[in-house]
Amino acid sequence: MAVETCASCGGPLPARASRRGRSSVYCSAACRQKAYRERQDGGGDLEELIDSVGRQARSLVPRPASALYAGVTELSASVARLRRIARLAQETAGVRESGNHSVTQARVTECAEPRGDETPSEETPFDETPFDETGFAALTESYRREIRAHCYRMTGSYDDAEDLVQETFLHAWRARDGYQGRASARTWLYRIATNACLDFQRRTARRPQRYEPLPGMDHGAGEPPARITWLQPYPDDELPDSAAESRETVELVLLAALQHLPARQRAALVLRDLLGLTAAESARALGTSVASVNSALQRARPALREQLPASRTDWTATPPTDVQRAALRRYMAAAERLDFDAMAGMLAEDVTLTMPPNPFWFTGRDALLRFLRPSLDPASPVFLGHWRHLPARANGQLAAGGYVRRPGTNVYRAQVLDVLRFDGEGRITEITSFEPHLFPAFGLPLRL
Repeated sequence: MAVETCASCGGPLPARASRRGRSSVYCSAACRQKAYRERQDGGGDLEELIDSVGRQARSLVPRPASALYAGVTELSASVARLRRIARLAQETAGVRESGNHSVTQARVTECAEPRGDETPSEETPFDETPFDETGFAALTESYRREIRAHCYRMTGSYDDAEDLVQETFLHAWRARDGYQGRASARTWLYRIATNACLDFQRRTARRPQRYEPLPGMDHGAGEPPARITWLQPYPDDELPDSAAESRETVELVLLAALQHLPARQRAALVLRDLLGLTAAESARALGTSVASVNSALQRARPALREQLPASRTDWTATPPTDVQRAALRRYMAAAERLDFDAMAGMLAEDVTLTMPPNPFWFTGRDALLRFLRPSLDPASPVFLGHWRHLPARANGQLAAGGYVRRPGTNVYRAQVLDVLRFDGEGRITEITSFEPHLFPAFGLPLRL
């Protein structure tokens, strides 16, 4: 008998009518994606994952195209997870063969057994069985999402977070013999990841600057915003499943404000206020005392508030409303039609635009429109081309992946990812435009 309820939410499935091919087990794309994430995030047995890949491959049907696409998407996600496990297992095997070398020049992470005051955890410990490379890789893969989000909060960069996750897992593999499992694997990995981020901050010594005026360019009358050249967007689909909390702790304005804090103050605030760890847990993660953590927090909290808008409602990434989703559709349609007047009508009077890592910035609608007009006018010598957009979600906000077909060509190529902030009436108050190399992380193709 065919399944008549959604395997994710339990709601009714849409009527099949005369459609051919395999029956859907989800009522919507959202439920399908939720189920995929749950399968990806579950701790997961390696043999079960391999069996799942086989089942998904065998269930593929060539028609209709929608069923084939859904099946291949599910299979690709599982294969990608299996590839990550295999890659980490291969790398940890290489570490074992080449010796236990330090990841960083100045080691800060003490990976020995936690102190005796650390209480056992109900989470997965490392002392249940001696892990080989694949067993270790399968376990750590189950924590990848939350460790990557933690590294992103610490660095503000998706690329750096990816590298630091890999460094964390390799460091944990090197130190596994000194860990006896009295604390959870999660707590231990957070400790290593935090110290890897601190090492990274010490090596790079990044400091936010202010945008400066460019010769011959009208930036508007507003104050130059902070310029954080390494700031990158983060896909909502890759956040841990504690949905609301995760969105709030990766908002772009919050991420930008965090970058102004000294590294150890930032770490203390992220661990205590964003992750909700206790003072004792945070102290263990930082290898310091509870008094030191509290002291860092006392300095970090007011310093962070100075970098944020006065009212939380001015910047919080609340779930998008129907009005805002409709505004995003109008924004994409206006760009596709090269409808300059429609786009102008969507901008708030005090709209701002920044383009990390590029030096371009604008404050106020008039200055932004003067910049945009020539690139949207086919008669202009600097006409960029014809646009198409695909919707996306980044840092808890609505976003649009923009593709340009240059004059004389017939392919739309990835150009920019616009992360948008709207007011309650659907006017755009802030645009942060990022370069397109992260499109694949958002499930967006590099060309149409």
